[in-house]
Amino acid sequence: MINENGTDLMQETSIIKVEEKIDKKANDFERIMLIYKSAIKVLKTKFDILNEEFDNFCEYNPIDHITERIKSPDSIIEKMNRKELELTYQNLVEQINDIAGMRIVCSFKDDIFKIVDIIENFQDIEIIERKDYVTNPKPSGYSSYHMVVKVPVNFTDKTIYVKVELQIRTVAMDFWASLEHKLKYKKEISKKASKELVNAAKTIAKLDDKMMQIKFNV
Repeated sequence: MINENGTDLMQETSIIKVEEKIDKKANDFERIMLIYKSAIKVLKTKFDILNEEFDNFCEYNPIDHITERIKSPDSIIEKMNRKELELTYQNLVEQINDIAGMRIVCSFKDDIFKIVDIIENFQDIEIIERKDYVTNPKPSGYSSYHMVVKVPVNFTDKTIYVKVELQIRTVAMDFWASLEHKLKYKKEISKKASKELVNAAKTIAKLDDKMMQIKFNV
């Protein structure tokens, strides 16, 4: 996408501080956010079609619900500072993979890998990174399947491939992750509390496995 000055916003290299440019009224920043919002719309359309197919032509729908989000300017700046990146649009686009995010919440653990298979078969989606925290949870207890994909977004002057982070998890995993985030948000918690969170995650993992056994026995 090109701005009024003829600059390609996805390839801009000028060294201009993001704090000076990233605000809700900055025209170029709004254009970049439009690109990411459009990528979310493309993916959402794909999953809306899948949901209708599952509901109408399949015996079972593995998707419980889907949420999406775009990082706020403050969150983007905070992450760039944490990664010690110079605050430029080029670094924003090239180095930050989760400006646009989608969470796909499934009913059962094996549904996660069904969704992964479906995404792998999307002909126009490029997978550039994946992390399987379902098979190998983080030390904190966090469990989810992460993918970073490139999504084609068609504009009047070109097609842009935009990065979107996907998180695929069960309802139980999502419950734990949501509460863990609220407990840890902008504050340190004790070692005892951290250990209890890990134990809770293990309990939830056992619950997921138990629910799968019940599913196969029904």
